[in-house]
Amino acid sequence: MSKHISRLFIILIGLLLLAAAQSCIEEDGNKFTNNPNAYLAFSTDTLKFDTVFTSIGSASKQIIVYNKNKNAVRTNVSVQSNFYHIIVDGTKGNSLNNIVIRGGDSIYIFVDVTIDPQNSNSPVVILDSITFATNGNCQSVKLMAYGQDIHMITDTVIKTQTWKADKPYLICNSLLIDSLETLTIEEGTHLHFRPNTSLLVKGTLKVNGTNENPVVFEGDRLEEYYKNKPGQWGKVSEVEGTKQYLGNINFFTSSSNNEINYAVIRNGVKGVQINSNSDSTTTLKIANTIIENMSIAGIYAQSTNILVYNTIVTNCGYYAVFLTMGGNYEFFHTTIANYTTTRNTPSLVFSNYSTSGSNTKLFNFNATFANSIICGSRSAEFIADMQSSDSLNFNYSFENCLINLPRNTNISDTNTFRNVILAIDSLPRFVDVEKHNFRLDTLSAAKDKGKLQYGKLFPTDFDGNSRIDDKLPDLGAFERIENQPITKKP
Repeated sequence: MSKHISRLFIILIGLLLLAAAQSCIEEDGNKFTNNPNAYLAFSTDTLKFDTVFTSIGSASKQIIVYNKNKNAVRTNVSVQSNFYHIIVDGTKGNSLNNIVIRGGDSIYIFVDVTIDPQNSNSPVVILDSITFATNGNCQSVKLMAYGQDIHMITDTVIKTQTWKADKPYLICNSLLIDSLETLTIEEGTHLHFRPNTSLLVKGTLKVNGTNENPVVFEGDRLEEYYKNKPGQWGKVSEVEGTKQYLGNINFFTSSSNNEINYAVIRNGVKGVQINSNSDSTTTLKIANTIIENMSIAGIYAQSTNILVYNTIVTNCGYYAVFLTMGGNYEFFHTTIANYTTTRNTPSLVFSNYSTSGSNTKLFNFNATFANSIICGSRSAEFIADMQSSDSLNFNYSFENCLINLPRNTNISDTNTFRNVILAIDSLPRFVDVEKHNFRLDTLSAAKDKGKLQYGKLFPTDFDGNSRIDDKLPDLGAFERIENQPITKKP
């Protein structure tokens, strides 16, 4: 009996030793475990992609896979659909086998997604999982992306047409509206531009957004990181070693009768550039529009004629508004709020000349700012850079405006400054500068400081509120309405 027990004991020990030998195999200096309980750990349980344009691949995202076991493991990694692809050590595919993870180590797995057109105007959710098969056990990380069908615009020149808000537009090359042609963009339309592209206008642009459904111009990266990142689009060319930057929306000399109403223009180089036009009619009207996150300037105009009202220009790397080489400019109920701290330039600049080598040419200049706010992170947010001439006019005026100027600025000249408030003494008190919400706080010095004459010209503010129902209109693009919920438009 005892001999029988001894044999069983010896057999049991042998089986345990064999199992141990099988669960820990040494290869290439690594000990691999075959234990089915050798589970992996992951940096996330769900990998989410922002909206992905169909037929256009996404940026890669990553997950970290941890092997917290003492010994190395081999795992097979796969996805089921053809939309998602995995990349390990430079190898891309839908199924990668025998991926080695050393004991106590980790690896990165990169994932991208390319979605076929879905024949839908609305985003469609695309689900899948990355499956890890390790020693007979199966684990997974969920994948989620939204696929959005688009109008892909590869043309470089277009004739008269209308774009509607059924699907976003992806502009792949700089696009020119030809002379005598008109592009009309209806409310709610989203335009996305690839890097180094602009909308160029020799003809006419009509942007017909609404308060609830503005027209949006922005780059083609939709990840959260790029939400407020300047410089994502805008044509840049190099001439004789010098970079030349066109406007994100760039109006040439022949262009006329342009209107941008209820638009959001963001994350570019120069939001709007209007080039020389000697015609006395208004070249461009900008109304109820947000221009933000520009690496150089928001509005850049030279020798032209523009009308701006109910508009916000903010977060520009050099200038919010640059008016040069003369021209005729009218700004009413405009909020210039430039709180970028890296610049050493004022937000608003006037100039009446151009210089080429040793030659200087002067121009007539007329600018009016009324019921507006010009402020930012610098003590002086306005400068007039002019050269005098007996035969030309250089006139500008600020009427009922709040401006960032040093305390010792002489504002006694009533031809230039009328009812001006220095922001250094009376802050505009916006609701939330960091979130670009430039509506007025209840204690703002800009409340009820506007001139009624201009309030009647533009009786509703950016949000559609009446300016003339209370005592006097407020300065800037927004009328303060007490006890009204404050929201930020796109």
